[in-house]
Amino acid sequence: MVTQLTDDERKAVLTKLSDWQYDAERDAISRSFKFSDFTEAFAFMTRVALHAEKADHHPEWFNVYNRVDILLTTHDAGENGGLSQRDVDLANVIELCL
Repeated sequence: MVTQLTDDERKAVLTKLSDWQYDAERDAISRSFKFSDFTEAFAFMTRVALHAEKADHHPEWFNVYNRVDILLTTHDAGENGGLSQRDVDLANVIELCL
């Protein structure tokens, strides 16, 4: 089982991931990305997917044309799932995929 971030750890993480929004209801972080067209959005998703698969940690995401919305939470963190270091690590990798 993966450990959920504490309140203090979560606050510290969110200051470093300034473009990501905290979703308290899901204990998750999310971000919306906008690209010039579908091809760029899909290429971004492909880059992220390759890293996510390698890390065995997969985002919840939604794509319409040039927009990609990503939500990260760890389903086996804590009792009911929540934000973990795995989510933070993947968010940092996602930023490198831009």
